[in-house]
Amino acid sequence: MNRIQVSDTSIPHRLADVELQIAADGVPQAEVEVTIEQTKHEFIFGNAAFCLIDHANGIGKPGDQALADLWFDLFNAATLPFYWGEFEPERGKPHTGRLLNAAKWFTDNGAGLKGHPLTWHTVQPTWLTNLPLPEIESALRHRIRREVSNFAPYINTWDALNEAVIAPVFTAEENGITKLTLAKGRLEMIRLSVLEAKAANPNAQLLINDFDLSSAYEILIEGILEAGIQIDVLGLQTHMHQGYWGEEKMTAMIDRFARYGLPCHLTENSLVSGHLMPAEIVDLNDYQIPVWPSTEEGLARQADEAARHFRNVVSHPATASITYWDFADGQTWLGAPTGLVFEDGTPKPSYKALHALIKGEWWVPATTVSTDGEGKVRLHGFAGDYQVSTAAGSANVTVTRSETGVRPVEVSTQSGVQASRFGG
Repeated sequence: MNRIQVSDTSIPHRLADVELQIAADGVPQAEVEVTIEQTKHEFIFGNAAFCLIDHANGIGKPGDQALADLWFDLFNAATLPFYWGEFEPERGKPHTGRLLNAAKWFTDNGAGLKGHPLTWHTVQPTWLTNLPLPEIESALRHRIRREVSNFAPYINTWDALNEAVIAPVFTAEENGITKLTLAKGRLEMIRLSVLEAKAANPNAQLLINDFDLSSAYEILIEGILEAGIQIDVLGLQTHMHQGYWGEEKMTAMIDRFARYGLPCHLTENSLVSGHLMPAEIVDLNDYQIPVWPSTEEGLARQADEAARHFRNVVSHPATASITYWDFADGQTWLGAPTGLVFEDGTPKPSYKALHALIKGEWWVPATTVSTDGEGKVRLHGFAGDYQVSTAAGSANVTVTRSETGVRPVEVSTQSGVQASRFGG
């Protein structure tokens, strides 16, 4: 039997090995040419796609379409910003339309979506800060239900609460959420966020997400689980402005959180293509410089480390997603050169290195073989979506991890590639 196989088979738990039996009008297509082409990964390769929101709204700048083409040729999921202070700077006048347009645009172009975040103590509206606590809580509950309801057609995955570990002791800026967290406690704030989101969309996939990956986060997770609060995913941030952590440290960290039995999403991952932030900096926000350029050494280092990091994360059986933060220099956090493309849209070596993995070693390009006498062909590739085409028509097939056996495939002239949500 002819076989179509991905070039990298070193991550067996990500692969499907299945016989496809091709038929048209119920008749097996014996000894005919069939072309099989991967169209999407099951694994979530995400990006903070903030730089494309204006383009999605038809108000972008020259070069944005080329930037979008690069983005969609690498990623299958976008994180959209719901920072409350920017989303609703004036009470009762949220910027819903702008993000709805973006959500529809990304969905129409085949990307899954995540909203980030519903509750966070930073980037809060100034009008919230000095309200009485009961009114702050009421406003937060309303905000969560409104956003989850309004975006339910497009967004099914949300960071329910962001950076809960530091929330009650956060002192960098006065805000209503820290006040409410001090009054209610971390667990009750998480419960509030989860219950309101689930009330608005019972099928929502909800994360807690944190940069503090110390035992404090583990203790918080254990408290959440013991309290019966329904979180679906653990979000782990790894902003590596001070240097790549290395495979051993990353694997050990993921192992610590994998023991809770929930999928792990590596939600915010960044590597710099310039000089590294000094190791003595504790709060990365304290490092403020006017210009942070890429360097030749930094570009080469970022490319090597990005490929190693992605390979290591995808290899871990507890992970389901990795989101790189950000895409293009110019709008990055701290002004750091963490983008995969330069500000002018030119791909960096890191973009090319990740593309060689995601759309190279881990991808089945259009490949034509002949079926056997029973109309069968074997597919051994990364779990995800594939298009199967013969002279009689085409069909879309989703194969899952470690899938075995025979899969009937009925080709038709009516088939087309369909998009799926963030989370597969």
